[in-house]
Amino acid sequence: MADELADLFQNNRHWAAQHIAQDPDFFTRLWQQQNPQYLWIGCSDSRVPANDIVGLAPGELFVHRNVGNMVYHTDFNCMSVLQYAIEILQVKHIIVTGHYGCGGVRAALQNRELGLIDNWLYDVRDIYDRNRSKLERLSEEERVDRLCEMNVVQQVANVCHTTIVQRAWHNGQQLSVHGCIYSVKDGILRDLGVRVTGAEQLAPVYRIEE
Repeated sequence: MADELADLFQNNRHWAAQHIAQDPDFFTRLWQQQNPQYLWIGCSDSRVPANDIVGLAPGELFVHRNVGNMVYHTDFNCMSVLQYAIEILQVKHIIVTGHYGCGGVRAALQNRELGLIDNWLYDVRDIYDRNRSKLERLSEEERVDRLCEMNVVQQVANVCHTTIVQRAWHNGQQLSVHGCIYSVKDGILRDLGVRVTGAEQLAPVYRIEE
């Protein structure tokens, strides 16, 4: 097994040595604490490396990734990350980030059984169904990309609807939730113009009273 991973171990040593050469105290500081201002909720796609995209070092970006950058209230993994980031790390920004050409979103549009992933991407199918008339006017690639954007907007809403986020707002914590999308074709991260900073921006039915 070690031989099979030899290149990775060699890369790791080179990476660590580079950091120490540039900053001898880098790992000492990193070991002592992490103090990120941002939580990134993104896709698992290997072409979308969160820290690299936004030029942040280890310790500066708390990251949760899954297929399709989904946020489900019943996903204890995601909810635990969200609570830890907000209540323990005291992040100030949550950035939900999709990417154009997302394989998960594309899979949700296929009328064939793919396995467990079908259940995971159910929310994407709901978004498509609600916007069918708009989306079906587009070409296949345009449809996928537009649905990627719509999915980010919905997942931002899902983040904001959680008791975790709303409790933070009720307690006066400074917290903004943003929606962005990344293009693998040009490496650019784009702001979708979605920013929520308080419960008053939510539809009344989703607001949780103190």
